[in-house]
Amino acid sequence: MNDHDARWPEERFRQLRRQADPEIDKVVADYLRTQPDGKSALELVKGVIEELGRAKREARAPSGEPPASEIFDALDFAKELPEWGDDKELLAKGQAVFADYGLYQSAALFCKCLPMAYVEVSSAKVLAGVSNLATHSLTRRVAETGQMLVDVMGLKATDSLQPGRPGHTTAIGLRILHSFVRALVNERFGDRWDTERYGPPVNQELLLATIFDFSVVTWEALETMGVVLTDEQRAAHLYTWSVFGHLMGVDTCRDGPLTLADVEPVSLRLGRLYESSDEGRLLMAKLLAEMEAFMHLGWRKLPRSLVHWMFRDAAYGADRVPELLGVPRPAWWCTALFTVARAAHRHGRLAGPVDGLIRLLVRRVGRHVVVGLIDRHSGGQAPFRIPEELARAWRIRQSAAAVRTRAIRHRTRQRLRRGRAQEGPHP
Repeated sequence: MNDHDARWPEERFRQLRRQADPEIDKVVADYLRTQPDGKSALELVKGVIEELGRAKREARAPSGEPPASEIFDALDFAKELPEWGDDKELLAKGQAVFADYGLYQSAALFCKCLPMAYVEVSSAKVLAGVSNLATHSLTRRVAETGQMLVDVMGLKATDSLQPGRPGHTTAIGLRILHSFVRALVNERFGDRWDTERYGPPVNQELLLATIFDFSVVTWEALETMGVVLTDEQRAAHLYTWSVFGHLMGVDTCRDGPLTLADVEPVSLRLGRLYESSDEGRLLMAKLLAEMEAFMHLGWRKLPRSLVHWMFRDAAYGADRVPELLGVPRPAWWCTALFTVARAAHRHGRLAGPVDGLIRLLVRRVGRHVVVGLIDRHSGGQAPFRIPEELARAWRIRQSAAAVRTRAIRHRTRQRLRRGRAQEGPHP
C-alpha cells in the first residue's frame, strides 16, 4: 500500500458518505427548535436563500447600512480563515487562474463541471427537488453557481475569502444552506430517502467531489481546450478551493489543503459515483436549454457539442457522462471538426491552427453563457453580476440599455427558431 492509498482508503470514502456536517447541523437544529410551530423547513430554506442573496450583495458593494441577516446572526457561525489558509501569494496565484482564463472556465463549468455533479444520483435528487421547491427555478440555481465561481475567485483579489467579503459570505452561507437542505429533505422526503445507499443529503463525499469539480475537473476541461496549467498554477488553484472548502465545512479540508498528490487517488475513488437518473437527465436538459437559448443563430448546438467533446477521453469512467445524462448528439460540423483535430494532433503540422479554432469556439460559448446569465438573472433576489474589470476584458456590457438591446435580439432569434421549427424540414 502506497502513501496515497493509506491516506485515501475505500473505507474513508464510506465514512465520508455517511457523514454530514455535525457541527453546523447541531447549530441549525438548535435554531429550528426556537422557531414558531408550523414554520416549515421549506420556509426556512427560502429565508436562507433570500438572506444569502442580500448578504452577498452587501459584501460586493457595501451600502453603509447593516444587511438584514436574521438567520445569519441567530446562528452566529462566522469563521476566520484557518492558520494554513492565509497565504496571500498562493491565493493570488489560485485566483489568477480564473482571472486569466475566465471564459474558458465558464465554458468548463457549464459543459463539464455541472454535468459531473448531475451523474451523482443523490446530488441530482437534491439539486432538482430542493431547487424546484425553494426557488421554482432550476435555471436560477445555475446562475447562482456561476456567481459563486466569480465571488470565490474574485479578480486577483486575495481578500475575497476574508470575513465580510463575497467569497467568505458565500462559503458560510452555503454551509448554513446545506444544513437547512438536509432538514428539508428529512421533512419532505425522509420516508423515501435511501440513507443506506446515498448517505445523508449533501454528505462529505459529495462536498469533496464538489471541490474536485471546481478544481481538478476544470483543469481537465481546460487541457481539452488547449490551455495547460503548470503544476504551480494547479497547486495554487487547489489551495484556494481548499480554503473555500474549509469555510464550507468540507471535512477533508479541515486540517490542511488538498494537494496535487491527492488528485489521482481521490479521482479514482469518486469515479464510482457516476450513474444515470431521471433527475440528472432533467438537470442536464435544463442546463442545455439555458445555454442554447442564448446562442446566436446557427450556433445553437454548440454547447451540447462541447459537452461531448470535453468528455470524449475523460478518465475514471467520466467518458460515459454524456450518455448517462442523455445529452443530444453533437452538431455534424462539430463532429467533423473534432475528427480533424484528432487527425491534426496525430500528424502535428495542423494542430496549432485547429486548436486555435476550437479555442475560439470555446470562448464564444463561455462568453454567450455569461452574457445569458447576466441578461436572464441580472435582477431579482440573487442577481448575477461580474466585476467591471472582467466585463471590460471580456467585452461584455452589463448596463440596463445593453441588457434591453440583447433581449430584443434574443426574442428575434427565438421567433425565427420557432418559425423554422413550424415549417419543418425542407424537402
